[in-house]
Amino acid sequence: MSHQDQDGCRVRYNAEQLQLALHWLLSPAAWSSIQFRLDCTWLPLQLAAAALIWAWSDELTLGDRFLAARRIAEHIYRPQRQFAGSVQGFLKLLVRWTETLVAALQTAFRCRMQDALAAQWKVGGWVLFGVDGSRVELPRTQSHEAAYSLARTRNGKKLKRNRRLKPRTVAHTKKANTPQMWLTLLFHVGTGLPWSWRIGPTGSSEREHWRQMLPELPEQALIAADAGFVGYDYLQAVIASGRHFVLRVGSHVRLLRKLGSARESAGTVYLWPDRAAQRRQPPLVLRLVVAMGGKHPVYLVTSAPRSRLSDAQVIEVYRRRWGIELYFRHLKQTFQRRKLRSTSAPHARVELEWSLLGLWGMALYAQVELLKQGANPQHMSVAKVLRAFRRLLRDYLHPIESRRSLKVLIRSALRDTYPRTNKVSRNYPRKKRPDPPAGPPEILTASAAQVRLARKLRSAA
Repeated sequence: MSHQDQDGCRVRYNAEQLQLALHWLLSPAAWSSIQFRLDCTWLPLQLAAAALIWAWSDELTLGDRFLAARRIAEHIYRPQRQFAGSVQGFLKLLVRWTETLVAALQTAFRCRMQDALAAQWKVGGWVLFGVDGSRVELPRTQSHEAAYSLARTRNGKKLKRNRRLKPRTVAHTKKANTPQMWLTLLFHVGTGLPWSWRIGPTGSSEREHWRQMLPELPEQALIAADAGFVGYDYLQAVIASGRHFVLRVGSHVRLLRKLGSARESAGTVYLWPDRAAQRRQPPLVLRLVVAMGGKHPVYLVTSAPRSRLSDAQVIEVYRRRWGIELYFRHLKQTFQRRKLRSTSAPHARVELEWSLLGLWGMALYAQVELLKQGANPQHMSVAKVLRAFRRLLRDYLHPIESRRSLKVLIRSALRDTYPRTNKVSRNYPRKKRPDPPAGPPEILTASAAQVRLARKLRSAA
């Protein structure tokens, strides 16, 4: 019997593919600047890798997810002394270091997006982002009720809901006090991937979250938002930062025309609330665009000049904002994060943070692989990518199959191209009633006093 070279016929396992994917995602981060205690059995990179595997796992409980992630991490990073085997210790370490690790990984993922997906970086000459908020359900525990029930004022009083939605019975009151997380997400439209987020109790101000995330955006970025983000102070902060916005407005907004504060053309309007005028703050010069489509007209305002963004492009930018709604569906339905499993408030925040990072990293790696294989990354199927990664987690000790490798599975992780039919069920008994459409904004001609004040402020500036 002839001699066989053992090194030449070495069996390769699925864990090696998983290790390559983790290395590609984690290697750009600045791990040397993060130092754990000397007696800690985890290193920062290893803890981040285990947390991503923990988020990707499809085990039913958080404890089972940790055990699976720990086994895989020990196999990938051997020979390494044995990692701590307590799920409580693992979660305690994540609570302490998640903010630092998430910031490092966000920076690394953003660099990967800009370098590896350069063709999708800009949309119509702009680095385009969408922003929106959504609620994530939590178990009804005392810890969650104390941290994530309805937001409170500075005096400790709970914020009141709209009178139209005011609870009428004890059951309504109990449901209204259900703890929920509020997630405000910045979404990169070109790649369909997240960029940044803020988390707070239900009832948090998504506009304040938006203002906090402005410094994390590239310069001269364009942000598309829905009508809930209208506000003089917030829009002024966007303009002052050098960014621009496309925003939907409704009947709750009052706009002025013929104020004479700037060179006017067709569509020039001003956002200048009475409170801003009393504070001697200048009016915001905007452009109004009306999109005629569907059942009702859509009223949009933008701060971008017409030379860089035409009216047709304004409508297209707002249409592309819909991608953030699809991403929320991927997070809640496909990734099964509609309701978190943690019973402790600090653990729930950690679970949501790493779920967002896990879905982001998985989709980013898949898009780059699809681009290398000549496929369109925008046609990626999140559900198929998730199944591919979870197959590796289940079979990480199995030899690599030529037709079931990660690259082959990602190559086929594309959305179906067959035409969809209308699936609207008009008489579905539990169908949620949509909110009434936003009416047209109130557009008034500026008064003589407003014109004089605007000229005075302009001359003073």
